[in-house]
Amino acid sequence: MTVLKTSLRNFLAHKGRMALSAVAVLLSVAFVSGTLVFTDTMNTTFDKLFAATSSDVTVSARGASDTGETTSDTGRPPVLAASVLGKVRAVDGVRSAEGTVFSTSVTVVDRKKESLSPSSGAPTIVGSWNGNDARTMRITSGAAPHGSGQVMVDADTADRHHLGLGDEIGVISAVGTHTAKISGIAAFQVTNPGAAMFYLDTPTAQRTLVGQPGVYTNVNVTAADGVSDARLKRNVVGALGPGYQVQTAKETADANQKDVEELLGVMKYAMLGFAGIAFLVGIFLIINTFSMLVAQRTREIGLMRAVGSSRRQVNRSVLIEALLLGVLGSLLGVGAGIGIAVGLMKLMSLVGMNLSTGDLTVAWTTPVIGLLLGVVVTVLAAYLPARRAGKVSPMAALRDAGAPADARAGRVRALVGVVLTGGGGYCLYLASAADKSSEGSLWLGLGVLFSLIGFVVIGPVLAGAMVRVIGAVVLRAFGPVGRMAERNALRNPRRTGATGAALMIGLALVACLSVVGSSMVASATDQLDETVGADFIIQSDSGQMLTPQAVKAIKDTPELARVTEYKLTKADYTTPDGKTLKNTDITAADPTYATDLRTETVAGDLKDAYLPDSMSVHEKFAEDHGIRLGSKITVAFRGGRTAHLTVRAITSSDVVIDAGAKYISTETLARYVPAANMPLDMLVFATAHQGQQKDAYPALKAALHDYPQYTVRDQSDYKDALKDQIGQMLNMIYGLLGLAIVVAILGVVNTLALSVVERTREIGLMRAIGLSRRQLRRMIRLESVVIALFGALLGLGLGMGWGATAQKLLALEGLRVLEIPWPTIIGVFVGSAFVGLFAALVPAFRAGRMNVLAAIATE
Repeated sequence: MTVLKTSLRNFLAHKGRMALSAVAVLLSVAFVSGTLVFTDTMNTTFDKLFAATSSDVTVSARGASDTGETTSDTGRPPVLAASVLGKVRAVDGVRSAEGTVFSTSVTVVDRKKESLSPSSGAPTIVGSWNGNDARTMRITSGAAPHGSGQVMVDADTADRHHLGLGDEIGVISAVGTHTAKISGIAAFQVTNPGAAMFYLDTPTAQRTLVGQPGVYTNVNVTAADGVSDARLKRNVVGALGPGYQVQTAKETADANQKDVEELLGVMKYAMLGFAGIAFLVGIFLIINTFSMLVAQRTREIGLMRAVGSSRRQVNRSVLIEALLLGVLGSLLGVGAGIGIAVGLMKLMSLVGMNLSTGDLTVAWTTPVIGLLLGVVVTVLAAYLPARRAGKVSPMAALRDAGAPADARAGRVRALVGVVLTGGGGYCLYLASAADKSSEGSLWLGLGVLFSLIGFVVIGPVLAGAMVRVIGAVVLRAFGPVGRMAERNALRNPRRTGATGAALMIGLALVACLSVVGSSMVASATDQLDETVGADFIIQSDSGQMLTPQAVKAIKDTPELARVTEYKLTKADYTTPDGKTLKNTDITAADPTYATDLRTETVAGDLKDAYLPDSMSVHEKFAEDHGIRLGSKITVAFRGGRTAHLTVRAITSSDVVIDAGAKYISTETLARYVPAANMPLDMLVFATAHQGQQKDAYPALKAALHDYPQYTVRDQSDYKDALKDQIGQMLNMIYGLLGLAIVVAILGVVNTLALSVVERTREIGLMRAIGLSRRQLRRMIRLESVVIALFGALLGLGLGMGWGATAQKLLALEGLRVLEIPWPTIIGVFVGSAFVGLFAALVPAFRAGRMNVLAAIATE
């Protein structure tokens, strides 16, 4: 009980000093809890949606996916004949059955040809209004569609794009463009996560989405009273036989939810990974806090030992303080995490994904995980300072505060740090020298781990030399104040090293990702310059295929010298080694593609692959299956016949663009696949007549004015789009890493605040002999800048090493250019100095306000 009282007294006595450490725990736990609450809420929202919208049993064509996604490479959904509906209605146990048509391979535009698709990436769905929808949607104004000139839209989309009754919209599908006026607006009875819904009547949907009457993409079946979904499914399967996909409501909902969980899983574990980084940085803050508190209480602990406290009791006293800190920070963190989840939901609503706070889900595991993580991490971080406190002898009560440094421990630490750093460097060397990226990735991971731990351990040793160098460059201009700031940073290398290491971790990851991202962009743009011979690339950013009408409009552009169509489909391969590869990609293009994409070949001529009944394969595929020039491959095309194709060329596998492609001509594809099943173009390459590139660009855009779903890009546009994609991804990662950097800044603030308290008497003496308040504040700010720049140098140097090694592995996949983004690196380094200034504001202000006489009298 005495130990607990002592711990409580010390905790409350130093509550101000504990506050920043508690904030670090709070932030880390909040990020974990917020991530869990947010993803659980998303799952709840989609569970309710899928449960509400799924019929008792759904019958789909065999080509449909488990989730009901019906888009194929023809741009049209696979369909069921009208006779299927009649058969299902006659099945025992069926109360009702209704045929429906829907597609997600559509673009919907307003009168100005502007897209009405969600900006969040959620799907645009156009379908026939049916009884199942009437059960989950409520018409708030107007009426359901009736006739080809009417369409109904969901309320969220109408609000987002300011649509009203009577407004005209266009539905663009592989069949063509259909225009209609809004006859009604319907609101979801459950939360709509952001999909844009448009409803036509059934005959219009059949003509618009499929291009033929009397067919359906799905048959929604409702069970009679007392008939289970499982029994109904068995009856339907028995009546229809094989060749159809039949699912119960639970199976449909589970299949949809599986896709959602895969997407959310990636996001969830990525965010938890960044929370882990924040926890790691927080460990340094907690270690520093307790180490300094123990050092400042050396005399007090010595007195406790002198009056009978055992080492174990002193150790437990410090650990109980850590436990209190962990519990308090974790409890506040769990609460803040719920707030973060609500904030994320509001943020998602701004980009078009609507999530209701009524679905907010806080599972019992979330606070338990948050508390366990926060408490365990805090107690573990405080273990070493607690152990150090337990070693304080009773004689320490006779000395001035401050534990003497253990020289032997410092030498052991330096030796361990050198070994770990050297081991990490050797692993990075092995990664850069690897022949296969899979092997190199393991060495890279080990290299990152060992080098990071090594730099953390050796940080105090490096602090002495690096702070002197930084001081010589940065602090000499500030005269005696600068020299005092340098000596303060050097006074306790262990503390400076730990504080700098906290900042180092976040900045190392920033530098590494910057190098990798810049190298990827530089490598891809370099390959574009080397290999792409076409002037323009036309494609849909939403993944829609190019319709024949759009391709014709491109080909009719007079400024173009040639147009190359590019299709991607699936086939089953039987290779010379006797293996059968199911559902494998095959690329069909016009013979001019050999000029539009100058792909390196290791055997044969790529132009020959476009001869009748010929193909090319890439080098790795050829090696894996014993393929040579002249080998025969049996190719069973999806939706077509089987062909026996001769390998005329083997392309290099060491490329970025079209990596792993196997080429045939569109003429060969057309020979074995009937016109009705012929895939649409994924993209089209166009080349202008000599000297007409500038005129061809606006002419192409004008030709595709009626097809806003497609984007025309020249090579410069394509490079910019690539940079933007990678840049957006990096900015998101930098934002998440910002949490770790915020925690690291708290570490600098805490270190300086405790350092000011530790040096109270010294500060009073300096003020007494003439140091002004302004000079004192400047000294503390400069000390903070030095610590921040020390951490930045370590982090940026380490991160660039990781990034350069990662690029060596990417070079094995064709990304050969290493590019160091010096503006980013220099900007981060300079920004670190401002971070140091910002972190020192409060400690410097408090130091400047100290009463001189009271400071001198401090024990």
